[in-house]
Amino acid sequence: MKQLIRSLTMAAALSSISLPAWSELVIVVNPLNDIKSMTPSQVAQYFLGGSVQFTPLEQANGSPIRLEFYKKVLEKEPPQVQAIWARIVFTGKGKPPRELKSSEDIKKAIRENVNAIGYIEKAAVDDSVKVLISIP
Repeated sequence: MKQLIRSLTMAAALSSISLPAWSELVIVVNPLNDIKSMTPSQVAQYFLGGSVQFTPLEQANGSPIRLEFYKKVLEKEPPQVQAIWARIVFTGKGKPPRELKSSEDIKKAIRENVNAIGYIEKAAVDDSVKVLISIP
């Protein structure tokens, strides 16, 4: 019983810990891209296969920022997103977003492709990207 109480206390304490500094993520594009802003639901379309106007770039599978992006922007859990893309790929209607290892890799790919869209930590923003929307 004491172990159960300790476990519950620990779980409560961990759930109240504030999120890391990267918890504010931003949606970014190439500075030469003409788009000025976007809503989270518009962003979700690109990452869920609903539109091909932009080339979506994904953070590493299982990374905390990717999980936050799924939760805050896509409003889905990773298995739900995988199921959506499995269906799209199976029907030949698209390819999932390109997965990169870090925010630096996302910024590099955005520099190379004016139509790329990605998400990075707000702290990683520099003049190589243009912020469309900040997600607290």
